[in-house]
Amino acid sequence: MAAAKVDFKRELRELFAPRRSAALVQVPELSFLMVDGHGDPNTSAEYREAVSALFSVSYAARFALKRSGVIDYGVMPLEGLWWVPDISEFSIEDKTAWDWTAMIMQPEEVTDAVLADAKQAAAQKGLPALERLRLERFAEGLSAQVLHVGPYSAEGPTIAGLHEFIAEQGYERAGKHHEIYLSDPGRAAPEKLKTIIRQPVR
Repeated sequence: MAAAKVDFKRELRELFAPRRSAALVQVPELSFLMVDGHGDPNTSAEYREAVSALFSVSYAARFALKRSGVIDYGVMPLEGLWWVPDISEFSIEDKTAWDWTAMIMQPEEVTDAVLADAKQAAAQKGLPALERLRLERFAEGLSAQVLHVGPYSAEGPTIAGLHEFIAEQGYERAGKHHEIYLSDPGRAAPEKLKTIIRQPVR
C-alpha cells in the first residue's frame, strides 16, 4: 500500500512561510533530530559534520517510512539555535563564541526505533557526528519571526528590526535565537538566500 503523502511545510504554513514583516506566531511542541556544538559555523568542522549527520539520518528515516507504507513526506529544512552564556553579549559579528544546536524537524512517525535503524543505515557513510545525534521534543511557544532575504552575513539589520518589533509589542526576548534555512547555500545565490529569523518572547 502506498504511503500517505504529507506536506509539513503546508500544514505548518504559519511557521515555514513567513512574510518579510515581523509577526507573532504560536510555535507548538515538535520533534527534532538535534546535534549540539560550539564555534563559528562558517569555519567549524564540527558544524559541517553535524549537518551531514542530520541530513543523512533524516533521509534514511524518510525512505524507510515511505518504503514501509507508513508516511511519505519531504525532509524538512535545516534549523539552528544560537546562543552565548550571557545573551546580552550575543554578537552577530563574533561567531566564535557561539554555542549551537543544529536540527531538523521530524514527523511523529520517526520513533526511537526508526531512528536507530536510520542511524545504522547512515553509519556506512562514516559520519563523525552520528553518535551525538538525538531525537528530542522542543517547544518554543509564543515567538516573533521574520523572513530575511540575502546573505547570512547581512542578517544584522533584520535581527535588530525583529528585536524592535518585540519591544514595540510589549514583550521581551526569551530563549534562543533561532534560524530556519529555507534555501540551499550551495545552489542559491547569496542575495537570494531565504532564512526565517525566530525569537521566542514573553
